[in-house]
Amino acid sequence: MVTAINQALCDKDHFLITLQKNIETVICNENSHTLTAIDKRLTELQAELLKLVSSKADYEKVGDEIYRLREEKQKAQVENLGRDELQKRINDMSAFLQEQPTALVQYNESLVRRLIEKVTVYEDKFTVEFKSGLKVDVNE
Repeated sequence: MVTAINQALCDKDHFLITLQKNIETVICNENSHTLTAIDKRLTELQAELLKLVSSKADYEKVGDEIYRLREEKQKAQVENLGRDELQKRINDMSAFLQEQPTALVQYNESLVRRLIEKVTVYEDKFTVEFKSGLKVDVNE
């Protein structure tokens, strides 16, 4: 683990560029229907629904679309929370790396828990996956 962290620290500039690209991906990966657009459409449909109900017309189609948009809105809100959490983790790791002047010389449990998502062990190497998404192969 220390070797993987040191590889990331020694190539700090490259690592920070990768983090920045991840941040841009997170930010640019917006839903095609933003919450504002969904809210606007829901307001329009609710007004239409009221007109249809008052005129005793068939309003089932409008009701179905309102229900679908509410589900889409809820899904978009959940996705936004996930993006916000990922962006926070990336920013935390970037700030930490910028503060690190030298390589680590010994194992630090709290640091590993803060930075490392998982470790995959292979026959001839292991891969350390950081919470930011960066993967480092260690051949030891």
